[in-house]
Amino acid sequence: MSTSLFAASVLIIGGSHLATPNYLISSLHDALQAKGATVHTLGVCGTTPSDWLKETAGTCGGAERVGKTTPTVLGAKAVTQPIGQLISKDKPALVVVVIGDNIAGYGNPGFPKAWAWQQVSSLTKAIAATNTPCVWIGPTWGNEGGHYNRTFPRVQMVSKFLETGVAPCRYIDSLKLSKQGEWPTTDGQHLTATGYRHWGEALAKEISAVPASGKAVQ
Repeated sequence: MSTSLFAASVLIIGGSHLATPNYLISSLHDALQAKGATVHTLGVCGTTPSDWLKETAGTCGGAERVGKTTPTVLGAKAVTQPIGQLISKDKPALVVVVIGDNIAGYGNPGFPKAWAWQQVSSLTKAIAATNTPCVWIGPTWGNEGGHYNRTFPRVQMVSKFLETGVAPCRYIDSLKLSKQGEWPTTDGQHLTATGYRHWGEALAKEISAVPASGKAVQ
């Protein structure tokens, strides 16, 4: 990403990985600000991509952070905002989407590909309609089992699906940023504070390579 683009603003939206103060709402937010960006992060736990087309209440809380302020825990008041309205208000130079685990169908026999495609394409089309460059961040390895019944094969399947399905957003494959089990979790899916710090710093480096045109990097 060019220096001029980072001098503008970045909007980050997504689910539970942004919804707690010591998660990416701290590490990724801080790392991007350290590169000169003004960042607005809104995380609403349990949300899927289409939930960001309209106001949708979270199922397990949320958090919001603007600039250098500390994260505000929203709790039961957590609700998404339509992406078009958020972009119109913030006028970001870049939108970052952190959604992957919530479309994986962990614990189910098969991956819900058709439903997931509808979910992802609905949000990418809405962002594309604003001509705003975007980045979509895929899931980390996490740990197998746990509360969410994750398996490494399903995580890989979801990551490959997103890699080919989020254009015109650029995809960042988080699986390439660590080894299996390198970043420990608290429940199989959500990382420890140390894990989120490593993930956030690694993502910031990847995001900084996004071209100013916003076109997907193949």
